[in-house]
Amino acid sequence: MISITEKPINLNDILLHSKDDSAGATTLFLGSVRDHNEGQNVSGIYYETYKEMAQSVLLEIESEVFKKWNMKKFIAIHRIGDLKIGEVSVAVSISTEHRSDAFEACRYAIDAIKTRVPIWKKEKTVTGQQWVQTK
Repeated sequence: MISITEKPINLNDILLHSKDDSAGATTLFLGSVRDHNEGQNVSGIYYETYKEMAQSVLLEIESEVFKKWNMKKFIAIHRIGDLKIGEVSVAVSISTEHRSDAFEACRYAIDAIKTRVPIWKKEKTVTGQQWVQTK
C-alpha cells in the first residue's frame, strides 16, 4: 500500500494494515518535522510533489522491496502540504517473516524514497522560506 496524502498519517491504520499472521516481524519508520536544520530554527515545512510521478516511483520501490526480501506487507505514505513541528511526514512499515529482513527492507525503502521520489521540501524559518534538499 502506497500513498501521497495531504491528511495526517494515521499510525493506527498503518499498524492495522501491517498485520499478517505469517509475519514474525514488522518494522515501522516514522519521519517527523524537527524544529531545526543546519543551525537554523525551523517553524514548519511545506512538501510539494507531482503526485502521479511520485506514486509511480513509490510503486517501483515497493516492487523492488518485494523482489529482494520475503515480504508480507509494505506500506509507504508521504505527506504533502504544510506540516507543523512534530508532525509525521513519512511512514514506512514492512512486515516479513524474520526481523533482519524487516530492518533491511525498511532501511532500503526509506533511503530510496528520500533519494528517488520527486517530493520537494520548503523549510520555514525566522529568516524566510527556502527549498532544501532532502537527506
